[in-house]
Amino acid sequence: MDMVLDFLKNTGFGLADYRHGLMIAVGIGFIYLGIAKHYEPLLLVPIGFGILMGNVPVFKGLGLGIYEPGSVLNYLYFGVRQGIYPPLIFLGIGAMTDFSTMLGRPKLILLGAAAQLGIFVTFLAALALGFPSKEAASIGIIGGADGPTAIFLTSKLAPELVGPIAIAAYSYMALVPVIQPPIMYLLTTKEERLIRMSDPRSVSKREKIIFPIVGFLLCCFLAPAALPLLGMLFFGNLLKECLVADRLAQTARTALIDIVTIVLGITVGASTQADVFLTAKSVGIFFLGAASFMAATAGGILFAKLMNVFSQDKINPLIGAAGVSAVPDSARVAQMIGNREDPSNYLLMHAMGPNIAGVIGSAVAAGVLWSFFM
Repeated sequence: MDMVLDFLKNTGFGLADYRHGLMIAVGIGFIYLGIAKHYEPLLLVPIGFGILMGNVPVFKGLGLGIYEPGSVLNYLYFGVRQGIYPPLIFLGIGAMTDFSTMLGRPKLILLGAAAQLGIFVTFLAALALGFPSKEAASIGIIGGADGPTAIFLTSKLAPELVGPIAIAAYSYMALVPVIQPPIMYLLTTKEERLIRMSDPRSVSKREKIIFPIVGFLLCCFLAPAALPLLGMLFFGNLLKECLVADRLAQTARTALIDIVTIVLGITVGASTQADVFLTAKSVGIFFLGAASFMAATAGGILFAKLMNVFSQDKINPLIGAAGVSAVPDSARVAQMIGNREDPSNYLLMHAMGPNIAGVIGSAVAAGVLWSFFM
């Protein structure tokens, strides 16, 4: 009987407390949102299941937990802690991204830059609330709505916060269709939402090949610390556009990015181990992350309205919200809201310009912050 009782004490049922139950409920919620609501299922389903894996209580010393040296999960988590997975994801993103919309109307790059306002506003807010500068920078980057960038910067500046910051960043990426529309309606008039944009100029194949080389050099000379992210992004795009390395481009945008997404999602989810994750600081990060994301959305919209004051070629301000780098969901939301006002107004193509610029902008912002606090 003593052996039976000892066994029961060391099972998950015997070791669990309310915190594990709460985190398991969160994990199930993520899986539900991914499957039932189709909110970024490629991210939320692995992360949600990872949360379940990380919150099955295990007996310490068996080498099972993600924070136990030598465990399988700990080895896989190494790629998160050292910032290995995010550049590989950027390689895949580059290999599947068409920059022609942005190149056809270069001024849309400014909207991607304006949407990074949320990063720096939240950075200052976190400093004001007493967060150390490195942690404040890591919290601010959530506003870019770019999970890989948030993980990369946090792994360098505040590795102990990778779990809550990654979960916050991916949560807001997935909830773009919920968070952005109210802000878009609040900051635009019906007349602005009905603006039809002229077609961008056509972009030659030569421009598409030259751009990743020139773009990489310009961005990385400006923010050298962004080199691992932007180097892989532009390299992946060069593989796509040059047409002579299609096998490599195909691998980068399919098998490679899928494998890395699975491992990243599972390990980030598992890092939310209840006794480590559920803290007052984690709760504060979630609230600041939400504020950062909303400020970034507002920054893009308001800057589009400002550009219209000085430009004859009007921009529909809805596409300013796509300046956050949640590709392509924020561009789809701009299309959805514009389509409600005028079913014949097609904004998706235009919104992809600032959306892609936002990916570059958030990586540059991360590089700038890292260079300040490294």
